[in-house]
Amino acid sequence: MYGLIGKIKSVEGKRDELIGILTASTGEMPGCLSYVVARDPDDAEAVWITEVWESQAAHRASLQIPEVKAAIAAGMALIDSFDVHISTEPVGGHGLKPAKS
Repeated sequence: MYGLIGKIKSVEGKRDELIGILTASTGEMPGCLSYVVARDPDDAEAVWITEVWESQAAHRASLQIPEVKAAIAAGMALIDSFDVHISTEPVGGHGLKPAKS
C-alpha cells in the first residue's frame, strides 16, 4: 500500500470552499482505499488530507482522471501553500479496506 499525509494552507477565509472542492471530487478513484479531508482545529486556514492507495502507481493514475484534474485546477486558486507532504507505507487499521491482491 501507498499512503500520503498532507497539510494545505488555504487562502485566508477560503478553507471551507477548498474543502468543498476536495470532497466533491472523491467519487470513483480506482485504487483508492481511503481519502480523508479534515479541518485543523488549531489553524483556521489549514486542511489535512490523508490518503491510502493500493500502490503509488494507482495514486499517479488518479491524477489523470478528468474530475480529479478539474478539482486540482479549481482548488489551486484557493491554496496559499503546501505545508507538509509525507509518504507512508500503510499496513492496516480500523476502517481501512484491504488492498486487492
